[in-house]
Amino acid sequence: MTTTPFGRLVPLAPAVFAYIQPPGGWCVGNAGIIVGTDRVVVVDTAATRPRAEALLACVQRLAPGRPHIVVNTHHHGDHVFGNCVFPRETEIVAHETARSEMARTGLAMRDLWPQADFSGIELRLPTRTLRDRLTLDPGGVRVELLHVGPAHTTNDVVVWLPRPRVLFVGDVAFSGRTPFVLMGSVAGSLRALTSLRELRPRVVVSGHGAVAGPEVLDATEVYLRWLRREAAHGVSAGIPPLEAARRADSPFQSLPDSERLVANLHRAYAEERGEPAGVYLPSRPITDEMVQLHGGPLTTSV
Repeated sequence: MTTTPFGRLVPLAPAVFAYIQPPGGWCVGNAGIIVGTDRVVVVDTAATRPRAEALLACVQRLAPGRPHIVVNTHHHGDHVFGNCVFPRETEIVAHETARSEMARTGLAMRDLWPQADFSGIELRLPTRTLRDRLTLDPGGVRVELLHVGPAHTTNDVVVWLPRPRVLFVGDVAFSGRTPFVLMGSVAGSLRALTSLRELRPRVVVSGHGAVAGPEVLDATEVYLRWLRREAAHGVSAGIPPLEAARRADSPFQSLPDSERLVANLHRAYAEERGEPAGVYLPSRPITDEMVQLHGGPLTTSV
């Protein structure tokens, strides 16, 4: 098993690898590497320049000299900031809304983590976009890109390899960590999880956490259905999301990043009130509430 100072390469099927970055918390995301006979597909690119360069070094060892295709599963910086370390001729693919959201938000994620070193990062936008689905042929393996949002965000794309039945889900599901739907939709996430289960994946690689099987989709759904019930109770009782999060007797309290509950409740409250899936919610004041629930600044090992 190949390791770097930041992560490890996990073989999933012939010429298919997950690049796992422990512990998988805020800003510390996974990637995928799919080695075709003509090109190599990289799924997501890490948050900082050193982490992205370590990923690129793994890619170059696995597929020396082959052109790269990068797929960004959504617009968040921990999945796209590393685009800038890949060769200029690299094709970068994402959902059309991911591109516009990347252009709108720029490098703003850095402001949430002033203790982290984001030096040397330049915004690198996708060069190719999709609306619903797109099939890539890097040579010898079929790579399907499927838009399943709004879920974690409005622009989630999963990467599905039908023959080895390997699914890279981005942040539509979190492996062993608290889900996060502030910028997406609870209802949309549940629909996405249903459609992903219908693919019958053998291996599921989440954007954060350990490699898993389809059970990670079920675990995410259990959390989201509980969240919906809490939101319905909170809206009915007139309790603000932060107070509801503090009062909640959560069976998921032991999951890392449990402060996400208040952000998730804001999204669930919006849907309980009948607002459209994915409608904009201001993230900065809600992040401040996560800090309050956490009892201090949000921590990252990036």
